[in-house]
Amino acid sequence: MGKLALYTTAAVCAAAAACAVAVVVVRRRKELAGRRARALGVIEELEGIFATPIERLRLIADEMVEEMQRGLTSDLSGSSLKMILSYVDKLPTGDEKGLFYALDLGGTNFRVLRVQLGGREARLVKQEYEEVSIPPHIMVGGSIELFDFIASALANFVATEGEDFHLPEGRQRELGFTFSFPVKQTSISSGNLIKWTKGFSIEDTVGKDVVAELTKAMERQGLDMRVTALVNDTIGTLAGGRYGDQDVVAAVILGTGTNAAYVEHANAIPKWDGLLPSSGKMVINMEWGNFRSKDLPITDYDRSLDFESLNPGEQIYEKMISGMYLGEIVRRVLLRIAQEASIFGEVVPPRLEVPFILRTPHMSAMHHDTSPDLKIVAAKLKDVLGIANIPLQTRKMVVGVCDIVAKRGARLAAAGIYGILKKLGRDTVQTEKQKTVIAMDGGLYEHYSIFSECLVDTLRELLGEEASSSVVIKLANDGSGIGAALLAASHSQYLGFDES
Repeated sequence: MGKLALYTTAAVCAAAAACAVAVVVVRRRKELAGRRARALGVIEELEGIFATPIERLRLIADEMVEEMQRGLTSDLSGSSLKMILSYVDKLPTGDEKGLFYALDLGGTNFRVLRVQLGGREARLVKQEYEEVSIPPHIMVGGSIELFDFIASALANFVATEGEDFHLPEGRQRELGFTFSFPVKQTSISSGNLIKWTKGFSIEDTVGKDVVAELTKAMERQGLDMRVTALVNDTIGTLAGGRYGDQDVVAAVILGTGTNAAYVEHANAIPKWDGLLPSSGKMVINMEWGNFRSKDLPITDYDRSLDFESLNPGEQIYEKMISGMYLGEIVRRVLLRIAQEASIFGEVVPPRLEVPFILRTPHMSAMHHDTSPDLKIVAAKLKDVLGIANIPLQTRKMVVGVCDIVAKRGARLAAAGIYGILKKLGRDTVQTEKQKTVIAMDGGLYEHYSIFSECLVDTLRELLGEEASSSVVIKLANDGSGIGAALLAASHSQYLGFDES
């Protein structure tokens, strides 16, 4: 074979190889384009089913008002809102004086706190607190063991009371008890446990008065202290907010979970069968996480999350707006995109199939990533989900999913707040300039700024510019503990006695 023939054969082979590479490249591009198209199709569908147009939010708010009214009428009305009577009829005024304690039990840690109140002039003179971890075996042991552990820690804390704190001679120390578990409240200072949550499982406490259990434990410790107020964290937040601002009418917690409480006119509570309180007011614990509405944009992602949860069929609203669940919704969306469009590779990343592995703080960090190459998104995908080397376009898609899920949650939360304002008649322009303040607590609202900004903007949109100018959402950071101490003060057995 001559040189010319060799050159020709080589050229033909090279051309064939180049042609084959070109075919592979074209096929690969088509495949990637197809994947991208399928992924964008899921995103487009997501935008539609997660949509919260203002008309829908108004309908949801109207149904919130209806459920509130039904829940206030009777416990047997079938309302999705329990509208629990808190028996708190006196909120702090700022005139409170004296030494008061608080115990805030809401999870695996509890906080003990004391405050010295100096009345209108001195206000909060001094406060001290201590946080105590509950050993796992205590959380699943017996009622006596749990309350003895708490009372022992409380007695140790009281023993460190310094000279800056002053209890008038002959008086008993008083305690506000924040107990963030479901209870059937029977008075301002009593309530029977309905069920434990958050990892506690102590059967012999269920059905018992938790204040009586704590009181007996304090007596066993030789601690002379009286529980004067039993509240949940939302009502504590409301009390703490009211102490700082007398225009506070409601409190909302948007953290791992969510709830709301507000001040109702006592004569607007048909199910109240006792004498009306002298203040004419009553704080209502809505337990709004369980709110249901035919207009809530419940999707297949929400249904599957609910079905696989520890409490299927319950807390539907909470599962759409709170920090416990937003990251999980994002994970479920990304899993579907990975399954249908292979955006993270041919094989679905194993970690992406693990429920609750993607937490809302991870979602927030990705959503707030402003770097040009979205390096935080890349880092979170790698560290949390084990997904590396993701193209920038895919990272942008992940941020887009976070945006859709977060803003739906924020807008639905705003609709709930708007419902409370409508129930109170504070959704319109007031004839006399009346300020309306919502005390807000919870890490979701405090730390996820895109979420909180969207909530505030949506509430303004619902109210209109003029009416919204008199409505303020004020962050009441960690208000439930001090709120309990303030409620102990405003419901003190010594009210009316001279403080000197």
